[in-house]
Amino acid sequence: MSYLPSAIDAGGLRKIVEDLGYEVLVFSAGIEDREQIARAREIAALRRTFVVGAALSALVFLGSMREWLPWWPAILAHPWTLWALTTPVQFWVGWRFLRGCATALRHGTADMNTLVTIGTMAAYLYSVAVTLAPEAFSAHGLPAALYFDTAAVLITLIILGRWLEAKARGRTSEAIKRLLGLRPTTARVLRQGVEREIPREEVLVGERVIVRPGEKIPVDGIVREGHSSVDESMLTGESLPVDKQPGSPVVGASLNKTGTFVFEATKVGKDTMLAQIIQLVEAAQGSKAPIQRLADKIAGIFVPIVIGIAAVTFGIWYGIGPAPAFTYALANFMAVLLIACPCALGLATPTAIMVGTGRGAERGILIKSAESLETAHRIQTVIFDKTGTLTCGEPAVTDVVAVDQVDRAEVLRLAAVAEWGSEHPLGKAIVAKAREAGVTVSSATGFEAVPGQGVQARVDGALIRLGRASFLTAHDVALNGLEKEGERLAQEGKTPMYVAADARALGVIAVADTLKSSARPAVEALHAMGIQVVMLTGDNARTAAAIARQVGIDRVLAEVLPAGKAEEVVNLQSEGRIVAMVGDGINDAPALAQADVGIALGTGTDVAIETADIALLRDDLLGVAEAIHLSRRTNEERLAVCSWSAKGHTNGWMPQRWALEQRFSNRRSVRLVGQIPLPPGVGEGWDGGEERRLSAGGRSEPVLWMSWYQTCSIMPSRHID
Repeated sequence: MSYLPSAIDAGGLRKIVEDLGYEVLVFSAGIEDREQIARAREIAALRRTFVVGAALSALVFLGSMREWLPWWPAILAHPWTLWALTTPVQFWVGWRFLRGCATALRHGTADMNTLVTIGTMAAYLYSVAVTLAPEAFSAHGLPAALYFDTAAVLITLIILGRWLEAKARGRTSEAIKRLLGLRPTTARVLRQGVEREIPREEVLVGERVIVRPGEKIPVDGIVREGHSSVDESMLTGESLPVDKQPGSPVVGASLNKTGTFVFEATKVGKDTMLAQIIQLVEAAQGSKAPIQRLADKIAGIFVPIVIGIAAVTFGIWYGIGPAPAFTYALANFMAVLLIACPCALGLATPTAIMVGTGRGAERGILIKSAESLETAHRIQTVIFDKTGTLTCGEPAVTDVVAVDQVDRAEVLRLAAVAEWGSEHPLGKAIVAKAREAGVTVSSATGFEAVPGQGVQARVDGALIRLGRASFLTAHDVALNGLEKEGERLAQEGKTPMYVAADARALGVIAVADTLKSSARPAVEALHAMGIQVVMLTGDNARTAAAIARQVGIDRVLAEVLPAGKAEEVVNLQSEGRIVAMVGDGINDAPALAQADVGIALGTGTDVAIETADIALLRDDLLGVAEAIHLSRRTNEERLAVCSWSAKGHTNGWMPQRWALEQRFSNRRSVRLVGQIPLPPGVGEGWDGGEERRLSAGGRSEPVLWMSWYQTCSIMPSRHID
């Protein structure tokens, strides 16, 4: 935090922040360490409070159920024992709710903290009163029942949800750390003609930097000397290594594959492409508005209504109720607040989400936050990256075409022998195909690689050339009509490589990044769900269009850089669409962070997995449709329980039909027609017109109803599939 010392001192600033309900921590560590320490402290505090709350709440719950658990020790079911066990849960474990409620009230608002505080404090205070003076309640026919378990269990379960959410939020910064870890720590620069190894941060614009095979490029620049091929797939999405020669641009954090070269640094520090990707990820994660839960939305309206109804209830009972009027008025005032205790509203959402995430894990779908599970059911557009997502991410031989009177296997053998020992991915793909086909591959002599063109070597006495058409024609090799085959293969998004022996063309071999077997079924499943599917890639337009045709995607956005991917997501969101992004590479990280739901493949880079909201543990794209289906089922169950909860709260007031019927049956002709809705089977054998009497010796019918009400708040676990 930055501030003007002339306007306010640190103490005054701290007081303002604390008055807003936040904790101020002072650190001397670096920025990254501060974030990590603060996050660790929050998670540890929530874990600690949950463990304590769970232990105490379990004892309170079992003690409250001793009527059905006769083996439970009587001392642990004594009201004073339950009071002692519940008090630390109410005021220590639930302190953040009390503090949040106080902050909200100071600002004239209400949220879930307010609702939890009102409900649990009502249960707690009523139970304390019964514990201290049970005879006063029994003497007037009021229920001498304890609700300590209601307060303790509710607080503990909501704390569990907060803890899980904090752990999920902590993962977002891991993506940034992974990105930062991609950069090499040092660079070799030429200063005054002498090679020196210095920290990457000290490289200056204009300096000459040396990069050897297998090393990462430290900063962005332009090649001045040497030739090589560079793997830029993690940053740009291009599936094949890019040949570099003098004048070619290079990108920091990309991997040099073959040769040694010298480049001039043009962008360093925060201006490099990787730094811009990091900034995009940070901006997207920071600007993604949190989804307000349904319970919070209801609470803002629900709390004032609860307080109003409770006040009216107190007034009615105090004005026209039986003697002692104040006792009855207070008891029913508390009863309204007890009914308002957000058992289902507070538990339905986290419980449904916990069950939904568990179901997802069983299917290889790792849902890392409740927010993403809540959002996924509204997805309207799914964007797929191409390289490594729809495709396998590695080149493979797809076609071998031979001229007349030449065997295809011989063309493949000669090409594989010429490429034997090559480090280029295209050469490796040809050798792998030959081995797969059972072709014997021997070593060649006189191997020579021509950067950006192809290779040549002597095989069985003949000079074999393999590469671009221009490479062969430059050596006076006639292509014998193979140009048409090459053009056809190129139109299909494949890379054609021509093979010649001496001055005679023998055939053409096509290499491509092949589709995953689950790609087309996944797209068809999404279309069946009414979801638009888009391909977004940094690859060339012709290759992207060919892949899109094969998989059934009708909208393609090609040749898009990492920053542009995030912008394309924003463009779709600006149309009012809920967007999911599916990717696997570092270049997808900004778009994954910007999307409403980011989905990464478990086989992708660590950065993509950490940035995404959902990770598919299996390399199966059908998991995308499964995740959306799971979210839809979870949301249906959550809404059903919350709707049932709202009806139960509404009809449970007015103010307690059961109490009014009993107290006014002989004194007032007041009859309420509200009926508490019950789950199927619960109301069997009950006559709605019967007088519902209280049992002074145990929990009353409304208490049993509330216990069932809490139980039903976890019913979604049986229906999410």
